[in-house]
Amino acid sequence: MKIEQIYTKCLSQGAYYIESKGEAAIIDPLREVQPYLDKAEKDNAKVKYIFETHFHADFVSGHITLAEKTGAQIVYGPTAKTNFDAHIAKDNESFFVGDLEIVAIHTPGHTMESTIYLLKDESGKDYAIFSGDTLFIGDVGRPDLAQKGDITKEDLAGFLFDSLRNKIMVLNDDVIVYPAHGAGSACGKNLSKETVSTIGNQKQSNYALRADMTREEFIEEVTDGLLPPPDYFPLNVKLNKEGYESIDTILEKGTKSLSVEDFISKTEKYNALILDVRHQSDFIHGFVPKSMFIGLNGTFAPWVGALIKDINQPIVLVTPQGKEQETITRLARVGFDNVIGYLEGGFESWKNSGETIDTLTSVSAEDLEVEIGKNAIVFDVRKPGEYENEHIKDVKNTPLDYLNDYISVFPQDKNFFIHCAGGYRSVIAASILKAKGMHNVIDVAGGFGAIRKTNIKTTTPVCLSS
Repeated sequence: MKIEQIYTKCLSQGAYYIESKGEAAIIDPLREVQPYLDKAEKDNAKVKYIFETHFHADFVSGHITLAEKTGAQIVYGPTAKTNFDAHIAKDNESFFVGDLEIVAIHTPGHTMESTIYLLKDESGKDYAIFSGDTLFIGDVGRPDLAQKGDITKEDLAGFLFDSLRNKIMVLNDDVIVYPAHGAGSACGKNLSKETVSTIGNQKQSNYALRADMTREEFIEEVTDGLLPPPDYFPLNVKLNKEGYESIDTILEKGTKSLSVEDFISKTEKYNALILDVRHQSDFIHGFVPKSMFIGLNGTFAPWVGALIKDINQPIVLVTPQGKEQETITRLARVGFDNVIGYLEGGFESWKNSGETIDTLTSVSAEDLEVEIGKNAIVFDVRKPGEYENEHIKDVKNTPLDYLNDYISVFPQDKNFFIHCAGGYRSVIAASILKAKGMHNVIDVAGGFGAIRKTNIKTTTPVCLSS
């Protein structure tokens, strides 16, 4: 028996490869399916099943492409309805992969079709669950994404309570828990950085699995403090339900090198967004005017989904040399399929062409300390929870996720400073503001991590976590 967790940090997502006796199953695959094909080929195995724990909102799954390439059967849980051929499992229906048995257990709550998969080993012993977004390490799936008709988030939370108590917590404590996401995912509130646990550990450490918790307490705690989901979530659900173009087609369309002249022409003709994915330190020192910066070195795809409102937006890329295909693939993971080309030779070719270059002013935390002494205007673009934990005194929170809602608060006629935790998100925010004509924005390098090392007055930390 082989079980491999294939974890993608950018999306905080875990897919799974299971193999036994020349047969394989994939659980919650990403859109680019070649890694799974390579693993099966290496093991001389045939992919028999593609199990989906639910209709994912935060990424486009590779189930359809993988089924086309392997002939494997796509399996969803009860109540799922798709526009493509799929087996809709009954509750407690068994599937066999080599010497292994995989049981579909319907666990509505995160979504109505949510289903975990219980793996029984060669001896028939319960070995592991692939818990999807029903149970995370330290948290459970948010119950507000599948509200529909008369079904409220409170209703879904109640279903989730029942699923956890009646379907999951009754399993033996030594059963391994393999979730679909870890820390950083927007599918839960406070996910652990750990990506594997056991039922027993979760009973002890997961607030939502407290033995003495009432249904009413669970509903209140699970629904409290939920931030609005990113706009792209329902669009990804639609793609996962209805189908999408092959990643091969997307790559073929997007990997078109453009001279500077063609780059300008395409941008103007299609009203394309210029997306610069280099490191923030490179972007600061020079970029194509009106570019949006979202660097590949950070949580790239989720920020694309949160900040580019139109999933069909034509996009032209400025990438580091050799990173064109990776960029297009990572965009496609969240359904942004309309890349129409990339700048040949990267930013160096733009710089050498003589075209206008824009730059971003960035100062150190020590420089900010001096400016605060002169009543500088400062904004904090971290998430509300980070801000509430500790922030510069008298500074407003304008979270990057909802930056467009705060445009009116930024001064038009005075310089102002923005910071995040480490310098990645503040450069994203600055690029958006500059594209809107606010050239008076100044980035604080190193973010709050650097600010805490100065004598700038901050609020008392609520907790001591980093």
